[in-house]
Formats: sequence, C-alpha cells, structure tokens
Amino acid sequence: MRLNYFGANSWLLELGQQTILIDPWLIGSLVFGNLPWLFKGDKPQALDSLPDKIDLILLSQGLEDHAHKPTLEKLDKTIPVVGSTSAAKVVEQLGYTQITTLTPGQTFTLANQIEVRALPGAPIGPLQQENAYLLKDGESGQTLYYEPHGYPPSEVKDYAPVDVVISPVVSLELPLLGPVIQGDKTALQLAEWLKPQVFLPTAAGGGVQYQGLLDSLLSSKGSLEKLRSQLRERNLSTQVIDPQPGEPLDLTLATQVA
Repeated sequence: MRLNYFGANSWLLELGQQTILIDPWLIGSLVFGNLPWLFKGDKPQALDSLPDKIDLILLSQGLEDHAHKPTLEKLDKTIPVVGSTSAAKVVEQLGYTQITTLTPGQTFTLANQIEVRALPGAPIGPLQQENAYLLKDGESGQTLYYEPHGYPPSEVKDYAPVDVVISPVVSLELPLLGPVIQGDKTALQLAEWLKPQVFLPTAAGGGVQYQGLLDSLLSSKGSLEKLRSQLRERNLSTQVIDPQPGEPLDLTLATQVA
C-alpha cells in the first residue's frame, strides 16, 4: 500500500493495482461559500501537476474541503467518482459522467478488485449524514478506513482488524457550536476498535495557512504525541505516522487475522 498526502484531507492511495484520489484539494485556495473573509485556506506549495493516473475519485462529503470545485473542475470528468449524496450532487453539476452515490451500508467494486464500503460518517447539521469508507483489496486482503471528522460508527468494529486508519487526531471546536472535528475524543477509541497497524492523522496537517473569521474562533485540542502515549499505556502496537506532504509513503503491512 502506498499513500501520498497533499495536506488537509487530500490523499492519493495506491491499493493493489488501483490509484484512488480521496477528497482532493490540489490547486487554488479553499474558500467556504465563496466568502474568503469567513474562511480561506492556502497551501504553502502548489502542485506542479495533477496526478497522471487516477482510477477513482472518492469523496466523503460535499463540503468544499472534501469536494473542492476548483480541483474537480481541472480533473478529467470521465474519471469514475464514488461519493456521499451531497458530494455526488457537486460532481454531477460539474459534468462528471460516471458517478456512484453510496449511502451507509452500500458498496462499490473498482475493477473487480477493490471493495469500497460506505459507513456512517460525520453529521452535517440535523438532517445530513456524510460518509466514512472502508476499502479492501480483494487480492492482498489489505484494508483501509477513512473518515475525516472523527465520527467513527460503532458498526466499524465488525470489520476489525483494519490495517490502516486515516482519521483526525486533534479536535477543532467553535464557541457555542462545539466540535467541528473531534479527533482528540475518538482517535484512541478508533484505534482500540480496529487495532490498525498504522494510524495516519488527517484534516489538520500539511502546513496549510488558514485565515478568516471562522479560523480566528477555532480552538484545537490533542496531538500525535498524546495519541502515541495513550496507545503505549494500553499496550497497543499501532504506529502513528505524521505524513509529509508530497512525500510518498510506502507501507509494509503484516497479514492480520480477523
């Protein structure tokens, strides 16, 4: 398994012979609701070029930091897309031609090899549920769990052990509204449930520079070192790796027995 981290929630995953682009924000700024005064993010370095080979675009949410329109507008619209209900609406409006909407419990199979299973993800308001994903390579048996806001569903325990987990380690909170991302509250629980060989933090990395009203109000809690210490206290062997943007990460994984 090979991963390349592009900061924020953007990942390029090579699993089996397939290349999957996850929640891509690769070019331009990140702006919510076309209101840069409210929230704007910029990456320290722009990509020289977009990835050459993409077999699938996987979108967990329809919000701008997961379905980033400037990036999606530049990608080939014939690339298959799997996404939550809200994410599927975004790419449909952009003219993508191969879109599969998954709701929790549904699956999609890529090239008769990679199973993508949707699980409950983050709640966005009282009526909208986004997706988490469990990916499995049918050939090697390797598995990966991805959820970018720190909302692991209890049913994910049914799929343990999972080789690699990508989920937040820190919490980001807004006054009165509470956590936007709650990794500090749930990362350890997720590690205890899934017994991953590798835990990769997402959402808060990549050296992204944020500004705007929302950013000024956000407070953070938690750290990689805190999670590592908690894992040691519980005699869990999970390795927490801090991925460096743009540096491919090759993971050598042992065969796990469920």
